[in-house]
Amino acid sequence: MKYLVLLFIVFSAATVHSQKINWMTMNEALEAQKKEPKKIFMDVYTTWCGPCKMLDKNTFSDADVIEYLNKNYYSVKFNAEGTEEVYFNDFTYTNPNYDPERKGRNSQHLFAHALKVTAYPSVVFFTEKGDLIQAVPGYRTPPQLEIFLKMIQTDDYLKITTTEAWEDYQKNFKPTF
Repeated sequence: MKYLVLLFIVFSAATVHSQKINWMTMNEALEAQKKEPKKIFMDVYTTWCGPCKMLDKNTFSDADVIEYLNKNYYSVKFNAEGTEEVYFNDFTYTNPNYDPERKGRNSQHLFAHALKVTAYPSVVFFTEKGDLIQAVPGYRTPPQLEIFLKMIQTDDYLKITTTEAWEDYQKNFKPTF
């Protein structure tokens, strides 16, 4: 019996540890919204960005972050200097100046430009209808990201219209991650 319990614990730990965010493309997320409306969370990164890699390693591997994103959002991983075609608001966004021979930094994708993303990493939030809510630049730890995930998910962001309201929201927020 002891061995059976031990085996169960080992398999449970392995399952929790191997859990990952259900990443998709923006096109897939917009399509999924048609069947089951959910907000979209987008990680905008580049291949050369050190803080982007830290976000993957430290924040997007956190069990609480993974569980919350998978339950409440369609999660999109978007390379801001990549070649993916994005169909958004009746327009096809591409990266026409992308140079496959170039090492390091490359041309910015037109979708990243349209979202006004100028720093990496940035996370971008969209409504259940696919409308842009806000881009939030910079690396975030799980507790630092939690306030944004929950504020957007619960629509509390709609009530925050002043600096004072944001400061009050932060002061009263009770993190659980």
